[in-house]
Amino acid sequence: MKNYISIITLALIFLAGCDSFLEEENKSNVTAEEFYVTEEGFDALMNANYSALRELYGQDPWMFASGTDLYVEGRNQEPNGLSRYSELTPASEGVDFIYQNAFVSVQRANTALYYADLNSDFEGINQSIGEARFMRANAYFLLVQSYGGVPLITELIDEAIVEFDRASASEVYDLIIADLEAALTLVGNGAFDGRVNQRAVQDLLAKVHLTRAYEDFAASDDFAVAAQYADAVIGGQTLNLSFEELWTPGNEMNEEVIFSVQFDPSSISTAPLELGHQQQNFFGSYTGGSEVAGDAPYKSYNLCPTRFALDLFEQGDARWEGTFMTEVFERYYDYFDVEDHSSLNVVEFYEPSWFTTADSTAYVSAMTPEQRDALTYHKYGTHDPEGGDISANYSTIIVKKFDDPGSLFVTGGSTDRVSSRDFIVARLAEAYLVAAEAYLGAGNTATALDRINEVRSRAGVADFTSIDIDVILDERGRELMGEYKRWFDLKRSGKLVERAAAHNPLIETASFTGNGGNLKVLRPIPQSAMDLNQNQGFAQNPAYSN
Repeated sequence: MKNYISIITLALIFLAGCDSFLEEENKSNVTAEEFYVTEEGFDALMNANYSALRELYGQDPWMFASGTDLYVEGRNQEPNGLSRYSELTPASEGVDFIYQNAFVSVQRANTALYYADLNSDFEGINQSIGEARFMRANAYFLLVQSYGGVPLITELIDEAIVEFDRASASEVYDLIIADLEAALTLVGNGAFDGRVNQRAVQDLLAKVHLTRAYEDFAASDDFAVAAQYADAVIGGQTLNLSFEELWTPGNEMNEEVIFSVQFDPSSISTAPLELGHQQQNFFGSYTGGSEVAGDAPYKSYNLCPTRFALDLFEQGDARWEGTFMTEVFERYYDYFDVEDHSSLNVVEFYEPSWFTTADSTAYVSAMTPEQRDALTYHKYGTHDPEGGDISANYSTIIVKKFDDPGSLFVTGGSTDRVSSRDFIVARLAEAYLVAAEAYLGAGNTATALDRINEVRSRAGVADFTSIDIDVILDERGRELMGEYKRWFDLKRSGKLVERAAAHNPLIETASFTGNGGNLKVLRPIPQSAMDLNQNQGFAQNPAYSN
């Protein structure tokens, strides 16, 4: 197959890729061939591979979360196509996000692999090759889940090419698995220190085999292999941290993190509004942002939890308090900055579903008259976009687990990337849930229950005694709220249409019907790439074909 890619994607790769990233490292007129064969240059090239992850996960979560059962727009609008499907076209806002950024990651990985051949005597070169193959596999996994078959680019491209072919989804999976199996033999097996290790590779292999297991071209043992890799990731480790500890700011390198995208204040200091990430921006109503002089995080008032998402939690589930800011103090960040909360005044309280009238009365009665006067009490059913007045600040419950009280800048701009917390891509509890789903698919319900109940035990809720895919998806909703997983979960399991239409008030089943009656369960190949591709035989995804 020809290694062709469109001009627009190639331009993005080179203009937003290695050259701009390496500008500070390569200020002379030294060519790439001269620079990348030095240890300094090759190290910079590997850093560029990790930097590409900041773009994939650092902004615009629409392709990860919009149009699902867990999140719905609040006062601000999501991209209509991705959130409602009825208006989803190849030219829709945001459909090119993964296409563009993943191919940047592919090109950087291919560049690293090319120069690794020229630097074979460098110390740690095998580790670097493994890291690069992991990066390419990760990018292609995002691409194939989102768009199906895409161009397979496995060599360094250093000239403009005006047409490209489309590989099948099966061929893309073959490349992903080959890259990861090779990476597994090359990277180290030490504790996660910010770079790819064997456990991170095993984790991605588990997810890849699990996802392929649902496809019509699946291998007969994909579920079983996914379970084996997930158990290798778990390695007998139990969930020792509380859910609150897991998400405490500054504790991002805790024992349960398998892989994360690394950020810190010094790494974003040269452009603090552009080099961080946006995960804290979404999943809640506006809290004042810069208007409160850095005392509260900016929230975009978008991707607010649906009523269904809130209904997933039961009394005693530690993830309710660990996920949501159920009590907002006069200074929002005092939740993190003040150890003893007993003297703080609560100004916003979000009632859980299990509160009775007696519970509500007791909560308010425990306050002084002055505290009651300062309190806005949000009854359950009024603090989500379906049942509440979303015109005011703090009207919908806020996902707090990504908040960054250490952020040096808090602005009112929805595009500003100010958080310097690490972005957690993979963690131990999800490995348990992947194992549960894989064992279920392999027909071993007893072990599937064992794996999912480990997650529930940490949350402090009763074990399940029966299991199916909906039980697993509900549990993933509780455990992984806001973690950029949901669209892929629903698409993988074949539940996207059913659950989005049932639980998202902006979506109807008919919204998914595209051209020729085909369902919009893949994203369209971006129109910009289609227009500039001179290969007229390149097919658009069926639901969007002209």
